[in-house]
Amino acid sequence: MTLNLTPDLASRFARIALGHVTREYPNHILHGLDGPEDAQTPSQLHPIFYGSYDWHSCVHGYWMLARLIRLFPSLPEADAVRHLFNRMLVADKVAGECAYFDRPMARGYERPYGWAWLLKLAAELDGHETADWSAALAPLTERIVARFCDFLPLATYPVRTGTHYNTAFALRLAADYASATGDAGLFELLLQTALRWYGADTHCPAWGEPSGDDFLSPALIEAESMRRLMPPKAFTAWFDAFLPDISRHEPRTLFHPARVSDRSDGKIAHLDGLNLSRAWCWKALADALPEGDARRGPMLDASEHHLAIGLDHVSGDYMGEHWLASFAVLALTEKNG
Repeated sequence: MTLNLTPDLASRFARIALGHVTREYPNHILHGLDGPEDAQTPSQLHPIFYGSYDWHSCVHGYWMLARLIRLFPSLPEADAVRHLFNRMLVADKVAGECAYFDRPMARGYERPYGWAWLLKLAAELDGHETADWSAALAPLTERIVARFCDFLPLATYPVRTGTHYNTAFALRLAADYASATGDAGLFELLLQTALRWYGADTHCPAWGEPSGDDFLSPALIEAESMRRLMPPKAFTAWFDAFLPDISRHEPRTLFHPARVSDRSDGKIAHLDGLNLSRAWCWKALADALPEGDARRGPMLDASEHHLAIGLDHVSGDYMGEHWLASFAVLALTEKNG
């Protein structure tokens, strides 16, 4: 059982991502057309993030590669990653990505999941080995920050699904960018939004989990978002009320890894990602509790169990392979902020 990111595993994940971030087809585009001139190929629409089956998966493929070479700068694949970034993260290509977001039809494009991953990539590149990468991405990063600042005050209600539209996941990743760059205004907006959406939640039953295409646990990612944003003492009180029966392994559904019946089906394959994201959340939440807390043991056991199962299925079919390694690296390397 591999529960740590070893150089060999990092190398394997890097090879997977290098094989798909510039693979244009197959491709799934959620694209609004203002006119016939907008009927273009993925690489014409998106000069950088056209691979990995869809835009957001390509973005978090780049995030994963950036994290891997930061953690393991001498990986055999590191030079290929650097060459890719030097070729792709450049001003003219970023300008093309910005132009897409400037289109009238793109107001809600990739909201909020792709937005969150773009800021997660920007946070990873901040202070990375080559400052040019972060500087080149900055115009797109600024657009996405502005999107969050415009959208969150208008979003009366959260979205609690276990897929791309989940708002807690978006707040969680955006918080890393706000912290990394010292954007106190953005962080405060994220915090106040989280409190408005989730602050009164108690006794979460998790009765709808998992649904048939979840890759996030609505319950656990909500808790992890609140952990990331709230002051520790305030979070502890909130968490005690939100999931009060963890020491008794309740809600039971959160402790049992999801079963995946068909990994060639892109929606069903989401459930492999659910196991990996649950592993990340359980570990982060357990680490936020004091030593000796009766909940820590069940939570850490659940994390290891989900992680072991999830790592077995990162590759094999492209429906999962184009994105699952990113979630494995998230589970293996995220440190509590």
